[in-house]
Amino acid sequence: MDYGICNLSIVPLRSEPSNKAELVSQIVFGEHFKVLETRKEWSKIRLAFDKYEGWIDNKQYLAITKEDYSDLDKQQPVLAGNLVDYITDSAGVLSLITLGATLPNFKDAALSIGASHYQYEGAHVEGQHPKTQLLNTAFLFLNTPYLWGGKTPFGIDCSGFTQMVYKLNGYALLRDASQQATQGETLSFIEESEPGDLAFFDNQEGIITHVGIIMKDNYIIHAHGKVRIDRLDHSGIYNVDSKRHTHKLRVIKKII
Repeated sequence: MDYGICNLSIVPLRSEPSNKAELVSQIVFGEHFKVLETRKEWSKIRLAFDKYEGWIDNKQYLAITKEDYSDLDKQQPVLAGNLVDYITDSAGVLSLITLGATLPNFKDAALSIGASHYQYEGAHVEGQHPKTQLLNTAFLFLNTPYLWGGKTPFGIDCSGFTQMVYKLNGYALLRDASQQATQGETLSFIEESEPGDLAFFDNQEGIITHVGIIMKDNYIIHAHGKVRIDRLDHSGIYNVDSKRHTHKLRVIKKII
């Protein structure tokens, strides 16, 4: 078994070993993973955080030892807290990082990946935060364009959005909406929900395909075209611009 870590700002995770394959997710700076299979130009990996699998370009990650992987697993994650920021390596070269990037071995404004050392003086977050903080974090992504497989302020999908909001507050969600719907406690009615709970929506086949974060007063923030705020009722999401329902409510989950 080989191991790796993302040493670039945003790396595409694809369904197949090809640049033309579907973007299923993204790996942001500092995320570590197991390498399940290696080919000439591509590797299939499994992320440590959510066990999500996909293919990445071999030129877009740094190999680490099993010991490094184990050490990173034991660390309490420290995450970049600004929408966009940068780190500086020992040669003074700047590298972009985005909100939610992991800062491995972070201490006194310094971090390291393998033998590479960096300085980072921006905002950072760590540990678990109160449920009331979730929406403040969600609002940071407001108007972020929708991107299938995305999970950064440059483009994000519905479950990438909820996962990153929860991650920045110290809670682990799985990657896809259908996977997240298996977590937490089921609530029977919208009236039982609190701001920060998750609402899930299904398609005509009954498959859960969408998720958003419940706000107070029957509003929801979710990624649909962009990260936006719409109305939520017992039928589903009512789009305030198109004046129609866009998603059919399936279940509400209390994660925290």
